[in-house]
Amino acid sequence: MERSKLYIISGLGADFKVLQRLQFPEHLEVVFLDWLIPVKDEPFADYVWRMAERIDDSEPFYLLGYSFGGILVQEIDRIKPAEKIVILGSIKSSDEKSRIIRLGKMTRIPQYLPQQFYNGGTIKLYSYFRKMFDRKNPKILQYFTVRDAYYLKWCVARIVEWQAPANPKVIQILGDSDIVFPVKNSRPDYIILGGTHLFPATKHKEVSQLLAKILT
Repeated sequence: MERSKLYIISGLGADFKVLQRLQFPEHLEVVFLDWLIPVKDEPFADYVWRMAERIDDSEPFYLLGYSFGGILVQEIDRIKPAEKIVILGSIKSSDEKSRIIRLGKMTRIPQYLPQQFYNGGTIKLYSYFRKMFDRKNPKILQYFTVRDAYYLKWCVARIVEWQAPANPKVIQILGDSDIVFPVKNSRPDYIILGGTHLFPATKHKEVSQLLAKILT
């Protein structure tokens, strides 16, 4: 019997190292969708279409997204509806944005920052990622390997600008110590105790147990 596919999109700039220790239900065929580099000045809707093109919707499928990937899978669902949508360390509506993200929209600081700021080799970017994602993890950049400066700046702007109502189909898992998407701004279906924004890697056993329960 052919297995249903679970399409997974990782976080902003992240490859799948942050998710590689997760165990997924055996009845699902896991398909990781790599990030595409956006075309210059590409509208978000066009980018979502390009990402969605790699999904076969002729059969039922599931979507899972981590961080910015969680936002992206919700947008993909508008084009190609999934059976279930699971988001890890992400928000299920624009109402759940943190004050920092809201401030970014008001001031447009992310757009005004020079592209060099987003260079993956800079100390500034390392310090920012470590402070925001997991200040106790000295190897944090091992999870963030997509370091194209234009891509990173484009993605940050899309997060800041994203507007969408909550989708009742979305199942949200958040860490209680996540600074990027604070749990206080959401009403998640599940909370990972002691989980920073990198909880899929650091709390993989708890997350795997939840996925076994959710993706039945």
